[in-house]
Amino acid sequence: MNFDFELILFYATVIAGFISLIDILFLEKKRNADKPSMLIDYSRSFFPVLLVVFLLRSFVFEPFRIPSGSLEPTLLVGDFILVNKYDYGLRWPVLHQKIFATDTTPKRGDIMIFRWPPNPSYYFIKRVIGLPGDKISYVNKELKVNGVNVPQEFLRDAMVRGESGEMWKALEKQEDLLGVKHGIYIDTSKSSRDFHDIIVPAGMYFVMGDNRDDSADSRYWGFVPDSNIVGKAVLIWLSWDNQHHNLRFNRMGKTIN
Repeated sequence: MNFDFELILFYATVIAGFISLIDILFLEKKRNADKPSMLIDYSRSFFPVLLVVFLLRSFVFEPFRIPSGSLEPTLLVGDFILVNKYDYGLRWPVLHQKIFATDTTPKRGDIMIFRWPPNPSYYFIKRVIGLPGDKISYVNKELKVNGVNVPQEFLRDAMVRGESGEMWKALEKQEDLLGVKHGIYIDTSKSSRDFHDIIVPAGMYFVMGDNRDDSADSRYWGFVPDSNIVGKAVLIWLSWDNQHHNLRFNRMGKTIN
């Protein structure tokens, strides 16, 4: 089941605030020395905390957990990340409408959180490959952006563990996305999902996972509208290895590129 934590937090904050306000305006004086009910006591105690958490995660930073390996080797299953909510423009919580734009827009190579276009109740995370107006090709597992080949440098043969625990062979390469260098995985046993000279429409973005043959991305379901953007992934603050049941301390505090 996909819980909308933002909506739950919003309702909890509103209800606690409403109960606290009613108590302050109408009930507190009538109560005299009587102790307030448990509901009122909890509401007045938790409302400031709920309000601060709601405002911080709505307008500053929001935490997310990486649930899949679609961005390996950059982000691993079990990484907990912080997402910058203001760089791409502030948006109303719950309504998701932009309040005002900033000078910063998604850049090619950014790792971006967005609401999945086929079903906006789900959040996806991918790397921005194409900006509005870009011409994108993907042939034999190699990118071309605006007629420029995106070079790949072989790093090593890797064994990658899937989400269900199975192991598979991959080529780990470093891709230079017009100045943004990052790791990718290529599975040579799978066929390439080729396309030629796709033009990214205005107000849209083309995104892909770094785990190129194990990622459901713009190659399959299309472009990401600007209105679906949530924010930019900037930092790994915690990382849990579910296979070995321990913390990956070497990943904690790592900036995301």
